[in-house]
Amino acid sequence: PEDCAMFQCRGCWAVLGDSLHLCAQEERRLGLLVCFKVTNDVAWEDSLMIGLEGALLGCAYNALSCRSCGLVVGFILYSASSDLAYLRGFFCFFKDSILCYLLKKQMIIEASKVNFPAVTLKE
Repeated sequence: PEDCAMFQCRGCWAVLGDSLHLCAQEERRLGLLVCFKVTNDVAWEDSLMIGLEGALLGCAYNALSCRSCGLVVGFILYSASSDLAYLRGFFCFFKDSILCYLLKKQMIIEASKVNFPAVTLKE
């Protein structure tokens, strides 16, 4: 309960998920919070996109967006290189696209400035 947070869209503050469903964090390449469950305010494209540059080069994914304002907030990885394969099938939020509402402190903070307890899918 000390570290519980809601993840909100940066564009309209719609609630997209929460830290109870947080299952990984990827800091080095993409700056992601990875969840296994999200709210109904998250929509994903049916068509696959292919990364043409950057960290998602060659990866196939479905874009995630906020159902309320349309802001792209992340992706669901469909296929990837071996170093990102552990993220396949999960909801990956870009930290730059979301805000965190810290329940205990009752304050909103940039997702990139929040340190959640270590969780990882790699093990």
